[in-house]
Amino acid sequence: MDININTELGITISRRELRVLLIHEFRLGHKVTESTRNICHTMGKGIISIRSVRRWFSVFKNGNFELDDLPRSGRPSEVNNDDLKRLIEEEPRSNTRCLAERFRCSHMTISSYLKDLGKVWKYGNLIPHQLSKFQLQQRVDTCIELLTLGRNYKWIHNLINDDEKWVHYVNYTYKRQWLGPRQRGEETQKKGIDVKKIMLSVWWNTRGVIYWELLPNDATMTSDLYCQQLDRVAEKLQGKQNKIYYLHDNARPHVSKFTRQKLLELRWTVLPHPPYSPDLAPTDYHLFRSLANNLRDKKFDKKEDLKIYLEKFFNQKSQGFYKRGICSLPERWKQVVDTNGSYIV
Repeated sequence: MDININTELGITISRRELRVLLIHEFRLGHKVTESTRNICHTMGKGIISIRSVRRWFSVFKNGNFELDDLPRSGRPSEVNNDDLKRLIEEEPRSNTRCLAERFRCSHMTISSYLKDLGKVWKYGNLIPHQLSKFQLQQRVDTCIELLTLGRNYKWIHNLINDDEKWVHYVNYTYKRQWLGPRQRGEETQKKGIDVKKIMLSVWWNTRGVIYWELLPNDATMTSDLYCQQLDRVAEKLQGKQNKIYYLHDNARPHVSKFTRQKLLELRWTVLPHPPYSPDLAPTDYHLFRSLANNLRDKKFDKKEDLKIYLEKFFNQKSQGFYKRGICSLPERWKQVVDTNGSYIV
């Protein structure tokens, strides 16, 4: 069967016609690279690879100038495009070998058909949690409430966000390596519960970081400790900001009875936050993401070194960086409402 190929220039060319072009280039005495460039320039970028041209030139050198595919023994290679498309829409995780078994052909034939359909084999998006219908509706309801909180979004400049993050002293990045046959690659330590780490707590707004601290080694967050931190943040804000809109997640220390009482004493307006929603927390989707990228391959021998690094990281970020992280919230709330509660990718 002669399969048609659609080029980037909107030209439809069959395999037979492509081989005519290859034979023409071969008989002109052109080199493989030059021939590939000529055909791609004429028919469209990526229509054929250097590897394929080299293989066909090798066939031509052996005196074989057959333009049509020779019949092969074994299973038929013809695949119904509509059936294939319907199947991968129903079962998008089916790999080429599974599909080849279903259609009784080679997996290379399936790969060719999938390429013609414009399909690419890639990972789906990782999500924090498999949300139930109730949780999806919670996200929508919360975002609608936040969108209607004021006549405009000027109040967002009075919003303070906080969160905690484990920071590792040694931040190895697992990378691919160029290795020869039987050559053993450099080892990378896998992060586990035994890896030395420390908890970072940070509070910030559109103008920058208000307060941050590293907890004592191996310490975890408790309601009592969290309330002590809130007092320190309030002290930093004294005389600088009267009205405070406070956004934090639903971790237990954040929603305990003692914490709620402390926030009432501070007279901060606590904003609602739906469960399992790091995509609606600026510290998660903005500040900590940037920090994680900066920490790649960094190694710290002691707590003081890590503190110096974090101080430099927070100070080097521009006010525009902090403003973008907070002020992107309304657009995110709208997106959640428009997608019926789905995660923001």
